[in-house]
Amino acid sequence: MASTLAAVREIRRAQRADGPAAMLGIGTANPAHYVLQDEFPDYYFRVTRKEHLTDLKDTFSKLCRIVGLERRFFHHTEQLLNANPAFLHGTPSALDARLDIVAKAAPVLAASAAAKAIARWGRPATDITHLVVSTSSEARSPGADLGLATLLGLRPDVCRTVLQLNGCSAGCAALRLAKDLAENNRGARVLVACVELTITSFRGPDEGDTFDTLIPQALFGDGAGAVVVGADAVHPAERPLFEMVSASQALIPGSEQLLNMRLGEGGIDGDISFNLPRFAAQNLERCLLDAFRPLAVNGAEWKWNDLFWAVHPGSRGILDHIDSALGLEPRKLAASRTVVRDYGNMLSATVIFVLEELRRRMDEEGDEADEWGMMVGFGPGFTVETMVLHATKS
Repeated sequence: MASTLAAVREIRRAQRADGPAAMLGIGTANPAHYVLQDEFPDYYFRVTRKEHLTDLKDTFSKLCRIVGLERRFFHHTEQLLNANPAFLHGTPSALDARLDIVAKAAPVLAASAAAKAIARWGRPATDITHLVVSTSSEARSPGADLGLATLLGLRPDVCRTVLQLNGCSAGCAALRLAKDLAENNRGARVLVACVELTITSFRGPDEGDTFDTLIPQALFGDGAGAVVVGADAVHPAERPLFEMVSASQALIPGSEQLLNMRLGEGGIDGDISFNLPRFAAQNLERCLLDAFRPLAVNGAEWKWNDLFWAVHPGSRGILDHIDSALGLEPRKLAASRTVVRDYGNMLSATVIFVLEELRRRMDEEGDEADEWGMMVGFGPGFTVETMVLHATKS
């Protein structure tokens, strides 16, 4: 019996990687079509044939200014919406048509981002052993995971996992899962692909709409992000970008009503409270302290301005409140602010855009760049995902 247990322990030891997981390649992609934010109210009320709701349009215009974006990318064009008028009204019969569009478009967009990540990683796609796909735009199986694996030519034995309807925190959750897979399967190379298309949530305005119910139409955009994750990098072929040191998740009790998602007859819907930015910032520091506490050595204290930050930019308001709550210097959330300004909130894919922008800035700064940092995501629940990162030098 004792020898059997010893053998099992040896097997487990041999299965595990020696070092921590790291991000080895990052890629992003967007559809070709985009709309400037200052033109979006006119565009939105025109394509939905609701231009007669002038008071509501004024409210929506104000909301579009508050969220602080400059443009958003969309797979759906005015031509596509004109061909599917039922999409404008959330008609139950249109759900299958929405999902059919996503089924074709999502794997293609995800493959575009993944191809860039794989190219930057530097090894062939056939070396991928695990695939983690996250989307809040789809609800079928097999789905974007199989389509993506086919487009990339991944091996038939690649281990596929899909996260659906996890919202904005899903990008961090997918990377947390990839870290565990890479560290517990020696030699594993995990491709994380997050792809979001808002065609499943697009609808026209209604007379009874308020600030809260209009937020999704003013904030969300389409995009895909991909990351190759692995432990024990093979030099010189592989170059770690961020070592993934420690990951955690926290649920803020009694906050379910502030942010939630659901798939209904009219597509993807949910509740987003206008008070969410303030609430997120008020509860963030406690989550950060809990995430860093196990890493404290000899009573060392972490100062927030000594770190780099890859924060999911749910909106400009969330970033403003986080700046204030943590006392951050203006440059600390610059990567997050750039992404939300240029692309909007792309749910799970957004944090990967932030990581790519952050790494680009670090490579420009060289030795002056911060070495330790934190990745943060917010999602339904209300859920806070955190991951301590260590940036490697170029």
